[in-house]
Amino acid sequence: MTAQPEYDVHIIGGGLAGSEAAWQLARRGLRVRLSEMRGTGERSPAHQTDGLAEMVCSNSFRSDDDEKNAVGLLHHEMRRCDSVIMAAAAKAQVPAGSALAVDREVFSAEVEARLQSLPTLDIVRERIDTLPDSGLTIVATGPLTAETLAGSIGKATGSDSLAFFDAIAPIVYHDTIDMDICWKASRWDKPSKFGGEAKDYINCPMDKDQYLAFHQALLDGEKTAFKEWEANTPYFDGCMPIEVMAERGVDTLRFGPMKPVGLDNPHWATEEHPNGRWAYAVVQLRQDNKLGTLWNMVGFQTKLKHAEQVRLFRTIPGLEKAEFARLGGLHRNTFLNSPVLLDRQLRLKSAPHVRFAGQITGCEGYVESAAVGLMAGLMTAAELGGLVWQGPPATTAMGALLSHITGDAEAESYQPMNVNFGLFPPLHEVKKKQRKEAYTERAKEDIGAWLQTLAPAA
Repeated sequence: MTAQPEYDVHIIGGGLAGSEAAWQLARRGLRVRLSEMRGTGERSPAHQTDGLAEMVCSNSFRSDDDEKNAVGLLHHEMRRCDSVIMAAAAKAQVPAGSALAVDREVFSAEVEARLQSLPTLDIVRERIDTLPDSGLTIVATGPLTAETLAGSIGKATGSDSLAFFDAIAPIVYHDTIDMDICWKASRWDKPSKFGGEAKDYINCPMDKDQYLAFHQALLDGEKTAFKEWEANTPYFDGCMPIEVMAERGVDTLRFGPMKPVGLDNPHWATEEHPNGRWAYAVVQLRQDNKLGTLWNMVGFQTKLKHAEQVRLFRTIPGLEKAEFARLGGLHRNTFLNSPVLLDRQLRLKSAPHVRFAGQITGCEGYVESAAVGLMAGLMTAAELGGLVWQGPPATTAMGALLSHITGDAEAESYQPMNVNFGLFPPLHEVKKKQRKEAYTERAKEDIGAWLQTLAPAA
């Protein structure tokens, strides 16, 4: 009987994150077992092929502008880290203006060919049903993790289930909110849980006519349809789409997420009412990150199409010029409450031999998933080499994304997030029109210095 080979690291999942992690580790001479379920006769509901790093819902890595766009900056940083995903994308690139789009079949084949060329990497077509009890492991099984493994992860994390509709509310950049119309307050002036004044929420007031028009627009707005494999997954009670709530009656929202009671609008103060008056309805935004640059529209998960969301939500008083870091949605997803469950090195606090990478950590998008896989690989390589891991600075795209996932996001409202400049430490001294260029310039300097701390590839 042939003895099982020994590996330094076991990676579960051969998507973009798992493939990138495997590349970073095996390029440094470490022995890696990459387990991928597809190729055994099984697939997730979304996948069509058995190829590694299959892109299932788009062929685009979005903007490639590394001077004014956060995802383009992430491309730049990953290229400097010798990313296999970025290298394969260059080989498979197709015309798409300033975006980076690829031929999906060429891209997947190129990633797989590059991984197969590494002598210390074994790609094994097998289904893994449980988290390993020991041995360094990276779980990169994506947003549609197989039910058996999801159950094992659920037991390890204390969650009942990880397969559900992911209710995503839009997120607004703070500096695009008109505070001459909006105001900060908590309902009934309840003290902030952080102490001090009761200003946990930004409130956007509506009069009756504005509310009725908004309610009708929700009913009339064009919605996206669920995919066939999502259709029978029930909503959680707490994440009903806002347009579904609107269908239940004209006042449903006013007694739900748009409840105005207990919120005196100081902009409407009079001699008779010096504290202000209640609006007919109120849209509330809750701080979404520790920097205070991103604010979540409370209760506004939706299936409205993105263009409809932008048009409709800009009719809300105070949000007429709002820019969105993320728009709303509902879809089946599997992800961890990473700010609670993972440490700063993506390790499961209850089982630190296990790291998570990719979309299962709560990042959103192909590039972000691959970037988290890249960092998981580098962290694991440092651990095996006996080195002290120094993460990329929060001023870089990779560092900002990692910081958000592993502790800087608000755990109570944690939802999947794309990389965006709202995750970066702000540059208040720079004029607003110049901030994007300033963010990228700072990041490029800082990523260069950080690269000097990494163990080189073999």
